[in-house]
Amino acid sequence: MVPSLLLSFREGLEAALIIGILLGTLKKIDRTEFKPLIWAGTLSAVVSSVVAGVIITILGASFAGQAEEAFEGVTMLLAAGMLTWVILWMQVQSRTLSKSIESDVTQAVLGGGKKALFALAFLAVIREGIELVLILTTAGFSAGGIQIILGASLGLGIAVVITWLLFKGLILLDLKKFFSVTSILLILFAAGLVAHGVHELNEAGWIPEIIEHVWDVNNILDEKSFAGEILKTLFGYNGNPSLTELIAYGFYFLTLVWGMKQQAKKLRIEATSYS
Repeated sequence: MVPSLLLSFREGLEAALIIGILLGTLKKIDRTEFKPLIWAGTLSAVVSSVVAGVIITILGASFAGQAEEAFEGVTMLLAAGMLTWVILWMQVQSRTLSKSIESDVTQAVLGGGKKALFALAFLAVIREGIELVLILTTAGFSAGGIQIILGASLGLGIAVVITWLLFKGLILLDLKKFFSVTSILLILFAAGLVAHGVHELNEAGWIPEIIEHVWDVNNILDEKSFAGEILKTLFGYNGNPSLTELIAYGFYFLTLVWGMKQQAKKLRIEATSYS
């Protein structure tokens, strides 16, 4: 429950803030009659995300044995890839996201683009929605479905309340620091997904273990204990990992560092071109 609550809160807050910016921009340019389009796009994205989650869950339930392990492993690797893309994308876009959204809304309104406004809201929410669906689906491989649903519902509810309080000016939150800290959480979660995904593919026989258990610390922190389950769901903890799990874990961080350096280089080039 705790992992799904934290991850849902983070993703929900990001989506809610974007919707808040969209609605705030309409209010700023005095075109509030377009608000229903924003809500329609948001609702459509939420429904689409739920449908995607149901399809993935049903598809996963149709597999058994080796096929189930392969499905879980591939799903985890896909989720890790998507999370990593979002992390790298936010590294570049976070500084200008608000201004970029305001500009897009203004252009859509002035151009009479009702479809464009709907699409802005839909795309903003569907990205977070599909990302959250994959996160919760992979979390569900390690925890009970009811716990995942309760945690996600609570996390999303808190995100909505926090966003409302922020826009009403009733609380202050350093969003830059918040997303920096939670991005670290997402990075560790994605790395855990890679390791756990490789573990499932080891079980399926798709990837060789090389060494079955490099170490075994389950006598110190059992992966089936309460703390172990939380660490397993959040960070892919395994008390007795295979060598290929460890290699995948390390390779993920090397790849991420390389990607971040490339994004930082891109930012420097853009800053130089504007100066």
